[in-house]
Amino acid sequence: MSSPNPALVTQRGARRLPRFALWLLCAAYVLPGLVGRDPWRSADVSAFGLMVAMAEGRTPWWAPTLGGVPADTALLPHWLGAVFIMAGQGWLDPALAARVPFALLLGLTLALVWYCTYQLARTEAAQPVAFAFGGEADPVAYARAMADGGLLALMATLGLLQLGHETTPELVQLFAATLFLYGLAAAPFRTWRARLAVLMALPLLAASGAPAMALAAGLGGFIVCTFSRQAQTRAITTWLALATLIAALLGWSLGAWAWRFAEPAVSDLPRIARQWLWFMWPAWPLALWTLWRWRRQLSYRHISVPLVLVLVALGANLAMAGSDRALMLGLPALAVLAAFALPTLKRSASAAVDWFSMFFFTLAALTIWVIYLSLQTGWPAKPAANVARLAPGFDAPFSALALLLAVAGTLAWVAVVRWRTGRHREALWKSLVLPAGGVALCWLLLMTLWLPLLDYARSARPFVTRLATHVPADACIAAPGIAPATVAALEHFGRWTVDARPGAADSSCAYRLRVLRLRPSPPPPEGWDWVADVNRPTERDEYTQVLRRRP
Repeated sequence: MSSPNPALVTQRGARRLPRFALWLLCAAYVLPGLVGRDPWRSADVSAFGLMVAMAEGRTPWWAPTLGGVPADTALLPHWLGAVFIMAGQGWLDPALAARVPFALLLGLTLALVWYCTYQLARTEAAQPVAFAFGGEADPVAYARAMADGGLLALMATLGLLQLGHETTPELVQLFAATLFLYGLAAAPFRTWRARLAVLMALPLLAASGAPAMALAAGLGGFIVCTFSRQAQTRAITTWLALATLIAALLGWSLGAWAWRFAEPAVSDLPRIARQWLWFMWPAWPLALWTLWRWRRQLSYRHISVPLVLVLVALGANLAMAGSDRALMLGLPALAVLAAFALPTLKRSASAAVDWFSMFFFTLAALTIWVIYLSLQTGWPAKPAANVARLAPGFDAPFSALALLLAVAGTLAWVAVVRWRTGRHREALWKSLVLPAGGVALCWLLLMTLWLPLLDYARSARPFVTRLATHVPADACIAAPGIAPATVAALEHFGRWTVDARPGAADSSCAYRLRVLRLRPSPPPPEGWDWVADVNRPTERDEYTQVLRRRP
């Protein structure tokens, strides 16, 4: 009769990833994009606009507004960014200052995933089967190797790449969800650390704009811990109940109970399914394999604890009609689940992941290099012509530092491929080295070789520069109904006073903006004269009509 535990791991398989290589990989994932760019469109620039307005005293901290319109968002993450902007005034760019704490939170999230996987892998049910004549993996070494795999699985996940490098409330939520996962994972081994983690995580999650997810996670964790076979884990249920109550009260006091449910239509389900496929790749097939291979241990902590948070995130994603930011909160738990597939993978499956990752990311890196070469030298000519057509007016600058970092990253990728295919074939984490390294490589290349182009296409600065030729400095602009991201860009980059309230057209502002899609331009309203039509350099369908009030 076969053992119900599917993990068979030798001492050689439980070797850990060299610490220097792991730290270097984490740095290549977290640091690129930290400097040298503006906040990008939509949520990123909207959140930054609120932070800088708070720091400069242009809006109250308890009831912040953009263009006079109340901001429907969480307060705590914006306070965090505003504090760092104030601390860096006079010597640090506001965008960089606001980005620093969120980069730290991303690094802490990676570290917490490592410790979550480590603590869960130490449980008796998760340990590999003992061999008849010895030679099985040491329990601590096995847990460390599994933790390396969990960290690599999170960095390899495609959905975390862009959203994890923004300055938005969802990154604070991500850290809070991972801290809660750590509290449940460490309950039998780190009693007081686990209790403090739970007591901090759920209120932080609620104060960051996700009180409903905090309550759902608290309820799921309460159920798992109540029926646990370990007395230390059952003892944390009181702290879970207290943390859930505090989260509910804190969400109510901060006005965070804004329900954003949008029941998806049947036509939305294929789109959501496609989102799940790419957003959670490559962790989701490994997590499904974990659930199948460990199906006899579904009630044990190393499976049930991360599964609860994954289900909460999937449910929130469906309830919000496919919100990728809600789905992101389940990625750390999904990575932990994916790690437990590693000791059960067949050699053929591991080889398939390696070959796919090697070809896919090498091809992606070559594409980035070819387009960069075309922009800098004009050869080959076609990529540069395509960029000129899609981003008219862009002039590619040269940076020796960016080129040096990109070359170093590419050489490191070549070394990783040779290292992976030549040695360490027994290590548990071997199947995730190339996916995680490939994601880090492409992000590094994008944030060095392509950063000027991406910043030109996704920053609002070029649009504001065009607008400034028609609107004088320090002017008042009426922009009723305009998007919060555009208001934030106008206030920060243009230093204009913006009134975006519904009745702003009747204010005393001398200029007015209207966002239109119709061609030719409709005539201006009564009392206004047309000045110009301004569009973003990379925008074709939408443009902004500039109007001046008649004397």
